[in-house]
Amino acid sequence: MSSAAAEGATAGFLVWRLSMKWRVAVDRAVAPLGMTHAQYAVMASLYGLGRAGQRPSQRELADHTGLEALYVSKLVRALETSGLVSRTRDPADPRAIRLELTERGRDVTRRAITVIQGLLDQLLEPLGGQHGERAAQFTHELAALLDVPLDPTHADENEKEQS
Repeated sequence: MSSAAAEGATAGFLVWRLSMKWRVAVDRAVAPLGMTHAQYAVMASLYGLGRAGQRPSQRELADHTGLEALYVSKLVRALETSGLVSRTRDPADPRAIRLELTERGRDVTRRAITVIQGLLDQLLEPLGGQHGERAAQFTHELAALLDVPLDPTHADENEKEQS
């Protein structure tokens, strides 16, 4: 989509298009490492949380990534089968499963992060690169949008009021 074609588009449509463009690009970039975008999201999140000394539960990981808990559970089981993630019961809460990358998982994730950083450099080049002022502002604005609670039932009420 060209900038000219984007002029009449809504912000929602552009967010959708950008997220789809990013998902496809990440899928293609991490495929040689044997993973998908969703697996990358799980593994990169575990990598970052692990470096911060955390071993999240599946629920916490779902909340962190924005993925559905059931989907995270399926992804984690597949990653465990592949020897990339370990799952252990939380001694404080036997219902909770704590997650962490295996040594092999950390190695694959480090390689994937390097690939994705290059992709992010490409994406943010028009904004002055990853470390530019415009990219920082863009990141801040995206974070602000992620903090807005969305309630589909409220959207229905607005539509009724406008009728």
